[in-house]
Amino acid sequence: MEHIEVSNVNAYFGAFKAISDISLGISQKHVTALIGPSGCGKSTFLRTLNRLHEVIPGARMEGTILLNGKDIYAPDRSPTEVRRTIGMVFQRPNPFPTMSIRDNVAAGLKLNGTRKRSELDEVVESSLRRAGLWDEVSGRLDAPAAGLSGGQQQRLCIARAIAVDPDVLLMDEPCSALDPISTLTIEQLMVELKDEYTVVVVTHNMQQAARVSDVTAFFNVEAQGQPGRLVEVGATGDIFTNPKDERTEAYITGRFG
Repeated sequence: MEHIEVSNVNAYFGAFKAISDISLGISQKHVTALIGPSGCGKSTFLRTLNRLHEVIPGARMEGTILLNGKDIYAPDRSPTEVRRTIGMVFQRPNPFPTMSIRDNVAAGLKLNGTRKRSELDEVVESSLRRAGLWDEVSGRLDAPAAGLSGGQQQRLCIARAIAVDPDVLLMDEPCSALDPISTLTIEQLMVELKDEYTVVVVTHNMQQAARVSDVTAFFNVEAQGQPGRLVEVGATGDIFTNPKDERTEAYITGRFG
């Protein structure tokens, strides 16, 4: 059984159908990359995986998404609990700017009821270490997060996401606002994180998908105003060297998109 099983998912914004009939399995402790042209529904699909899609007024989802065999949209399932289990890192670093580095990482823990300082400090350190940031910030944990560089802020957001011990980490173009050196650091981190987490990353950078992912899913939209669809999914090496669908090949070779 796959870690996440997606079956016949459609997502809407009001009357507009953004994605249509998406079905795929996402393997545990793998990096799965979602690629495709702008407007093909990659980010919308990513947000259905932890119920962030539904926070937009008028948005809704049809279909089934199972995590470890259990429906994340079941009526008795708390969206807050789903988002703790399936963490999210966004396109632009979004630390709480007025809060300290320490409090940024501990925010989710405190929300979940952890108050003991020693426990908080232990998780803060381990999360910052896993995010590759500890050596850079250990001497200034009480400094505002706004003082960090863009790449450091993004790693802080990763530390904040993994501090609550999720099963899955979703990343929506996590390097698009970063310089090349910071991008390389985040890419290396993604590869390391799959030892502990299932990682799903949306990227517009096909070289990045080739470098970091085990599995690649290609999304496409046939025409403006049409819903995005999943065209092909497979091992990253196969998708990039021997795609089965001519639309995938056309996109990867730069003939469109």
